[in-house]
Amino acid sequence: MNDLPPEVWLGLAALVAGWIDAVVGGGGLVQIPALLLGVPGATPAQVLATNKLSSIAGTVSSTATYCRRVRPDLRTAVPMAAVALVGAMGGALIGVHIPKSAFNPIVLVMLVLVGAYTLLKPDLGSVTALRHIGTRHTALAMLTGFAIGVYDGALGPGTGSFLVFTLVGLLGYAFLPATAKAKIVNLATNIGALVVFIPGGHVMWRTGLIMAACNVIGGYAGARTAVARGSGFVRAVFILLVGAFIIRLGWQIVD
Repeated sequence: MNDLPPEVWLGLAALVAGWIDAVVGGGGLVQIPALLLGVPGATPAQVLATNKLSSIAGTVSSTATYCRRVRPDLRTAVPMAAVALVGAMGGALIGVHIPKSAFNPIVLVMLVLVGAYTLLKPDLGSVTALRHIGTRHTALAMLTGFAIGVYDGALGPGTGSFLVFTLVGLLGYAFLPATAKAKIVNLATNIGALVVFIPGGHVMWRTGLIMAACNVIGGYAGARTAVARGSGFVRAVFILLVGAFIIRLGWQIVD
């Protein structure tokens, strides 16, 4: 891969990230390391901003597919997305100044807890069984949406997975409808972060647009795969992905 132009394997990374992101979230944990390797002179803010530009393209594609085929309940998704957008704007302002490495141990702990909980609950996410209703349900969705939005704006990797886990573990959705709602919220957090990053001049446009085109293809393919295979498939990919993230982040911290 070292013999290939950086744009080629960055495009391949974006393609894979788009598929992963559409199925269960977490494409940033593929794209951000790829950007760090492919554009070694980039600042953390440039890496985060370019990742967002690529991610938002794939998220639009996968969100449209989910909305057509799954028809998620917007009464939860829209309020959650609205506050997540605001949170992401605030997080992006933080992310411009805070090094990404400071977040890695926190992300690792969160992933270990999420992965362990999902493994210990084999029926988790197999069917929708809401734990709260009415105002309490919406308020909890908005609170967690805002918190994850701040995280996504400041750093980002694993945001989709955290959104899916929140919707499954805390609110009681099955994995497939949870993933559909997570796409809507993730689209909002990407927009919120770019509202800060673009005026700040942090986006590497040429690289970002190449990756965005590839991310769209991956996002479309991933959403169709998830819809066709159902919640069980999404749960399996979720567990595998969280395990891979734990290994990668753990190795990075130890190294």
